Order: sequence, then C-alpha cells, then structure tokens
Amino acid sequence: MTRPLRRRLVATAAVCVALGAGCAGSGDGQSQVDEPIDQEIGEERVEMNPVRIEYGDHADAFGEMWLPASTPGSAGAPVVVLVHGGFWRDGFFLDLMDPLIPSLLERGFVVWNIEYRRVGAGGGYPATFDDVAAAIDQLASLPESVSPSVDLDRVAVVGHSAGGQLAAWAAGRSSLPSGEAGADPAVSPVVAVSQAGVLDLVGCAQEGIGGTACVDLLGVGPSDEPGRYAVTSPREMVPFDATVVAVHGELDRIVPPSQSISFVDRAAGSGMDATYVPIADADHFSNLDPRHPAWIAVLAALDEHL
Repeated sequence: MTRPLRRRLVATAAVCVALGAGCAGSGDGQSQVDEPIDQEIGEERVEMNPVRIEYGDHADAFGEMWLPASTPGSAGAPVVVLVHGGFWRDGFFLDLMDPLIPSLLERGFVVWNIEYRRVGAGGGYPATFDDVAAAIDQLASLPESVSPSVDLDRVAVVGHSAGGQLAAWAAGRSSLPSGEAGADPAVSPVVAVSQAGVLDLVGCAQEGIGGTACVDLLGVGPSDEPGRYAVTSPREMVPFDATVVAVHGELDRIVPPSQSISFVDRAAGSGMDATYVPIADADHFSNLDPRHPAWIAVLAALDEHL
C-alpha cells in the first residue's frame, strides 16, 4: 500500500521557479502534482509507510520515521536524519526528501525525516533552530515500539541546501554555549552530510544567495549582530566534534560550490574531519535524484562513517 503525499515536486524546474533562481540542467517545467510514492529497489517494491511522531506542540513539530525491514543486533540500527531545504522558507516540506528514503532503508538505516517551522510560517531564528534541535533530540525519547530499533551512538544528519546548513549546525550543537538555541544536545550526531548546503551564512548574506534568505532566517545582517551568525553559521562554529562531508554539484547556480569549499577549508584547517566532494555535471537538484552520482556520494559517506 502506498502513501499519498500533501504534494510532490516532480520536476526540478518547478522548484527553481519557486526559489526564484535558475537551475542548470533542468528539463521542461512541470506543475506540482499529488501522487503516491513507491520505488523499486532491486526486485522488491518498497512500500512507504512511515510512523508519524510529534516532537513539539505546533503544527510543524513532527517527523516521519521509517524502519528498515530488519534491524541487526541488539543495539539497533544507525539513524539517518533528513532535513529538507527551500532556503528555510515556507512552501517546501519534508516530502522533498522522500525519493531518497528507499536507498537508505535498503542499507539498513532507520530514517527520521523531519519537518520544522520555516520563514513565513512561524520560523526563523530561533524557532527553526529550536525545532531541528528538538526533532533530533526526540530520538532519545521515542515510543517503546520504536526505540529498540535505534542506535543513538550512530546518528547522521543529511540535509539539502538550507537543510545542509541545519544538518551541519546540528552536528555542531555540542560546541554551543549554554543558553543558545540548540545548546546542550540530548543526541549528538557523529556525521553530517551537506548536499549543496549553505554552510557560510555570513557569505550567504553578503553575496545575496537566495536573495534575502539568510538575513530573513536570522532577522539581522552579519554586521548588525555577528554573535548570532557565530552560533548558527557552520563556518563560524568550527571546530566541533563531528565529521562533515560536503557534497556539491559543480554546476550549481543556486548555492555556489564556494559555500562548501570555504567551510571545508576552514574546518579542515582547524583540525576537523571535513571533506569536500565535488560532483561533475550536477546542479542544485541533482542531490534529490536517488540514481544520480550526487546521491551515491552521500550513501558512500554514510557507509563509511556509520
């Protein structure tokens, strides 16, 4: 039995128009349509039937948990937290990540695909950060029917675009001073994989990446309140105790590869385990194609570090 979605983006061109940006390699635009999701892996059909779990008290405080067919060992399976993008703006939802889920389940990962408040719908600083932190910490307080399936010592966060920033930020929460949004995590991811992530919020604001997206997220510019950028921009947060892999398409016209390169250069220079993985012939949305080398690189990173 397949699961109906609220909506599904079926063409990268449709997303590009919504973001107000060009997109390399896009085909003809198609409209957004409602359709069920199912995908073939090998010779078996994967049925997309998640468990919805709420982590807070507002409409967007929920995630969808997907369990693999079998969980090896008494310690449970490693967890991959998925964080969708959309320049932190309302109008984009967790179902953007659905096409990637079957390949994760095939590898035996538990998948926790999270929603959060976005700018224009109650999000921005600190709400967006509070939500992502609470969603990941929810892994430590799962229902009894689910908790034995999860190994909290092997948690990864994978995020696309704005979700890449949130993924790397989440992996660095243990370095945040007490009292800051997201500080004192209950669950500490061991690896973050950024898919064309916005990893330098200062550069994002100064260069106008996504228009005013970064300033809208934080409510101020970097020169007005640099301290806010210091606790939210992954590049400013280094070093922190996690591995970060930055996968980025060389043809990305929406979030330039320099965002990943700048972060990795600074992180690696500080002694962190940080790697830049450039993908030839990939644009911003190649990362959401489960058959594209951009996604295969993410799977390779997860196989290596989890």
